Amino acid sequence: MRLDRYISNASDYSRARIKHLVRQGLVLINGTVADSPARAVAEGDQISVAGAAIHTPRPRYLMLHKPPGVVSATKDSEHPTALDLLDEPRPEQLQIAGRLDLDTTGLLLITDDGQWNHRITSPRSHCRKTYRVEVAEALPDALVTKFHDGLWLEGEKRRCLPADLEITGTHSALLTISEGKYHQVKRMFAAVGNHVTALHRLQVGQIALDPDLAPGEYRSLTQQEIDSVTFHE
Repeated sequence: MRLDRYISNASDYSRARIKHLVRQGLVLINGTVADSPARAVAEGDQISVAGAAIHTPRPRYLMLHKPPGVVSATKDSEHPTALDLLDEPRPEQLQIAGRLDLDTTGLLLITDDGQWNHRITSPRSHCRKTYRVEVAEALPDALVTKFHDGLWLEGEKRRCLPADLEITGTHSALLTISEGKYHQVKRMFAAVGNHVTALHRLQVGQIALDPDLAPGEYRSLTQQEIDSVTFHE
């Protein structure tokens, strides 16, 4: 990897700033002044800028308690984005692993590890996601079987995969699905003549939203949470 790219990936320095620092003789490779920002950096090389060591950045794995009114996107001209809530360097390298609608709240996973993101979002992974749902009309017990058998959604050629519906109140339920069709939860309830009034994601795979996180707050995942994401053919 080029020296300037390596440093920019591991720090807040811009490429232009790095080139200026190289010209000033402030960038060292293994204790020797770097002669060019294009010089190749090998694995194990020790890089420093103005006396401060530069280390290869570790992948980031974050959970955010998404509040309403925030879009699951990196940029938006009308609404604040999930990345706007983060105090992280190099935000342009972060990806959202499984988006939530503007008005949906709860667990949002964010990473700069593309393969890890793919394990969550790939349709082949069948990653289970659990939501707390509130609806406009009362929920009959018969819906449990309907959801388990797989609902037909308007515009789809196949039934939904079996879903687990646990009715927790006359107008509330927990729903666990293992796919990620467009607006799936809202469309599932619309298919049975109901309307979702509030939707909150509690869990993705084995990663549950930390109850200590207030809306808008985030934290790094534990190693156990990171390792829980595996790929299934």
